Amino acid sequence: MVATAPAQRVRQALDPVVGRAGLVLEDVEVSRAGSRSVVRVVVDLAEDDDGELDLDRVGEVSRVVSDALDAADVVPGHYTLEVSTPGVGRPMTLRRHFVRAVGRTVRVERTEGGPVQGRLQAVEQVGGEDVIVLVPQVERGKGRRPVTGAPVTVLLAQVRVGHVEVDLSGIGPVDDHELLGDGHHDEHDDNDDHDDNDEQDEQDDSAGDAPERDAQTDEHTDEHGTGTAGQGS
Repeated sequence: MVATAPAQRVRQALDPVVGRAGLVLEDVEVSRAGSRSVVRVVVDLAEDDDGELDLDRVGEVSRVVSDALDAADVVPGHYTLEVSTPGVGRPMTLRRHFVRAVGRTVRVERTEGGPVQGRLQAVEQVGGEDVIVLVPQVERGKGRRPVTGAPVTVLLAQVRVGHVEVDLSGIGPVDDHELLGDGHHDEHDDNDDHDDNDEQDEQDDSAGDAPERDAQTDEHTDEHGTGTAGQGS
């Protein structure tokens, strides 16, 4: 996806702060919805991070992202902020995408040759080049469980794109029944807080000791969550 100019400005503002939070800025999209903008930010775990992007961690980085956008002032007017994690169906093109998918069934489109599908066994380096190792599932006919075939090694440089395939066969270490049940969405609306603040400010103004308010805090509504697609694979 080619980033628009507003999305590029948002990415430049958020890349450093998301990195300091120990995460990777996966994608940024800025679009219009009526009279306001919608800023969609996707964050992911770093390749060497064995943790999880649960709701609490996404909520923490959402607040960091919101503060950074307010400070940079790169989105004029009212906007809605959505922070999420990559869903299981996200296109995989980078090494860290495949590292996170080890153990799952993956379909890979190659630049040369036909597609390859199998259980992703490993992401390794061979002769100084990154490779992925897939173990195909060989079908044996209706009503019979598939068996594992010989491992297939594919150069990562020859992978056009990969996708995780939902596998309910029960073969392998990952249970995709659990994957289908994943999903968190946490919405936070600042409008009510702002209305309360406005009423309080009017009372304070009448008393003659109203504090100076940050006008930028009234410029957006934040919606934070990990998205309906579930946590990053």
